[in-house]
Amino acid sequence: MNLTERQAVVKAMDIMVRTINDECIMDSWLMCGVADGDINIDTPINEVDEYYCRDAELGDLMTRFLKLMGKASANGLYVDGVVSGSKSIEWSEPHSIH
Repeated sequence: MNLTERQAVVKAMDIMVRTINDECIMDSWLMCGVADGDINIDTPINEVDEYYCRDAELGDLMTRFLKLMGKASANGLYVDGVVSGSKSIEWSEPHSIH
């Protein structure tokens, strides 16, 4: 297990979820993902609680993260006064992935 990599991923997911421009979606993360106050932007990666890095917990977090980010596409992301333009972007897959 690469604990540092897992801690970095947990912190990154937490930061990204907190940019979702929909409080109801974020609340799901705070209740069933990373608890409010456990991580903030200044938390050193090595201080992310190892609990979140266990196989089962990390797997659950990543699944929840992907679901929440999918839901977030309707309202976009909000960071420091900037809102994503997700509603006007059409995505296409340039290459198929095997």
